[in-house]
Amino acid sequence: MNDVEVVLHCGDWCAPSTLAYFRENFTGDIYGVYGNVHDDAKVVQKKAKENKIIIKEDKLRIKIEKLNILLTHYPETAQRIAKTNKYHMIFYGHNHKPWKEVIAKTYVINPGTLAGMFYRASFALYDTKTRKLELIILDELK
Repeated sequence: MNDVEVVLHCGDWCAPSTLAYFRENFTGDIYGVYGNVHDDAKVVQKKAKENKIIIKEDKLRIKIEKLNILLTHYPETAQRIAKTNKYHMIFYGHNHKPWKEVIAKTYVINPGTLAGMFYRASFALYDTKTRKLELIILDELK
């Protein structure tokens, strides 16, 4: 199995308890953005702080192993910012459709949704050593 060290969440946490669930089941770093489906922002930030999760309302810039990465919720934002070539990768959510493309020199990725809403449940894995990105459909795992 993959040794996942970082989780990037592209929004729609839905409830503060989701942040606690992630922390209870993953010990690595967790980064995310709100999305458009969440409880009160103050409650979300409080729960994020309690669970040592870094979360921003709209855009979150991070650096992992010399890769400039942006998290956002909306595809339009991801596509617009990708054209600036400031990031190696931009992850987004919102429409829940698993997707990857290259805009200019930037990978633009929607990992899909673990909830299986609108599309089959999916997530993305990126290996920083091999530079390989995989979109994984949960019901195809064996």
